[in-house]
Amino acid sequence: MAVDLTKINEKNVGKLFDPSVLPKNSTKEEIIAGAKDAVKYNTQSFVVSSPYYLPVIVPILKGTDIHPCSCIGFPFGATTGKTKAAETAEGVKLGATAFDFVMNIGALQDGDFKVVEQELKEFKEAAAGNITKVIMDIEFLTDQQIKDGTRMIVEAGIDYAKTSSGQFQGPTLEQFIVMRDVCRGTKTKTKVAGVKFPRPQNAWVFLMAGADLIGTRAAVPMIDALPQMREIGLVPPYRG
Repeated sequence: MAVDLTKINEKNVGKLFDPSVLPKNSTKEEIIAGAKDAVKYNTQSFVVSSPYYLPVIVPILKGTDIHPCSCIGFPFGATTGKTKAAETAEGVKLGATAFDFVMNIGALQDGDFKVVEQELKEFKEAAAGNITKVIMDIEFLTDQQIKDGTRMIVEAGIDYAKTSSGQFQGPTLEQFIVMRDVCRGTKTKTKVAGVKFPRPQNAWVFLMAGADLIGTRAAVPMIDALPQMREIGLVPPYRG
């Protein structure tokens, strides 16, 4: 396991989650409410769909250690690497300290690895030392494509390989394990998004399987489920 769940309790459990408010419900009112929940639950980041929304969340997260996080090239990743790098640079100026960048998986599927490698290089540079996460939407990929994409993420020095944008059907456990195994023994961690129903149980299964972070629009019930997950034996007892 990447995370020692015997050391997770109600005070630090929020750091396993990146809650988000994304295009289907991206009104400023809902984004503000989501950012306030992130503060209440002391999460790792709070994620919005583009740098446009950063001025809404940065003041709410100020004074906490919660990262204002912007998606880049969301949700399809089909813009050019230079366009995505410029979007990242703008996000840095607007106060983002973490980014969820969508890989051009069309280029990956076509075998145009140089395109992917170049956009990851430009993204890493534009992020200026802030936390980098790269989304692949592995539910559309073969196991070999997952391996190839994850390998390029690792070689680019990206902080997290992320399974999905959360806009489609989400990854299977088996697909996640393919990605996880490439990251093992490297500095690149794993983030799972697009967790299928039943969400609380499945989120904790991914954490038990080695995920470092869960990205979701349903963080609150997942976090609140920790005592029940321990009661039924899915999560090991707390040992401090």
